[in-house]
Amino acid sequence: MAGEHSSSTGSSFHFSFGLLPRRQRLALEALYAFCRTVDDIADEGAIEPENALLELRRYRDDVRLCYGGAPQLPVMRRLAKFIDEFDIPRPPLDAILEGVEMDLRKTRYAGFGELREYCYRVASAVGLVCIAIFGCRHPRSRDYAVDLGIALQLTNILRDLKSDAGRGRIYVPLDEMNACGYEERQLLAGVRNESYLRLMRMQVERADHYFDRAAAQLPEPDRSKLLAAEVMGAIYRRLLRRIEADRFAVFERRIRVPRLTQFGLALRARVTGRVGG
Repeated sequence: MAGEHSSSTGSSFHFSFGLLPRRQRLALEALYAFCRTVDDIADEGAIEPENALLELRRYRDDVRLCYGGAPQLPVMRRLAKFIDEFDIPRPPLDAILEGVEMDLRKTRYAGFGELREYCYRVASAVGLVCIAIFGCRHPRSRDYAVDLGIALQLTNILRDLKSDAGRGRIYVPLDEMNACGYEERQLLAGVRNESYLRLMRMQVERADHYFDRAAAQLPEPDRSKLLAAEVMGAIYRRLLRRIEADRFAVFERRIRVPRLTQFGLALRARVTGRVGG
C-alpha cells in the first residue's frame, strides 16, 4: 500500500496485488502509475522546484477533473476510469499530491509529529484509495489502512537512508537524532556508529508499533478483502527484520526481501486465505 515514498515497490506490488481479481488489479495498477509519476516530479531532480510545483498543480487540477470533468493527463485519464467503479474518494488523492509537495518544500522533520503527517500523505492516503478498490466497508478498515501505511513508510525510510541522503533529505526526526547524539553530517556521510544504532532501534520500535496497531485493527468482516494488503505488510515486516538483523547496514548495500520469500508469502495467502508471519 506504499513504497518508494508514495507507492508500492515493483516486486512487492506484483506479489501482493497479483492475488486480486482483474478489475481491481487494473485499478491498482492505475493508482500505482499515478503515484509513481507524481513521485518522480519530486525525486528525479530534472525539474527545478518552481517548475515542479507548477507541474504538481496540473495534476491537482486533473484530480479535480476526475470528479465531474475530463482530465487531460494520460495517467489521470487512466485512473479516472476507475473512480466511479470503485467509489474512490478524492481527499486521499489530494493528500498524495500534498505529500509530494512536502518533498519539494522540506528536507528535514523536527519531530515525529511532522514526519507522521508526511507518512500519512504519501503512504496512508494510498492505502485509503486501496481499501476503496478492495471494496472494504468496515469502519476499522480505514484505521487499518492508515496505520499500515505509516508502518510501511517508516520501513521505507530506513531502507532508503542512503538514497535520500544523496538527495539531501533526512526523514529521521531531528529531535531523536539529537537525543541519540547522532549528527546530520554523519547521516549524510553514512556514518554507522553506536549512536546511529541506538537511533535506528528507536525507528524500528516505532515501525513495529504501527505494524502491531494495524494488525489489532484488522476487521474480520473485511479480512478476505484485505488479504493483498496483509501480504504487503508481511513482506515489509520481513524487510524490517532483515534491516535490523543486518545492523542497519543500509549505507553499504540495499537490503531486500528475496523474491522467493515474497512469492512464498503470496502463495500461502492464496492457498490458505491467511498470511504467515
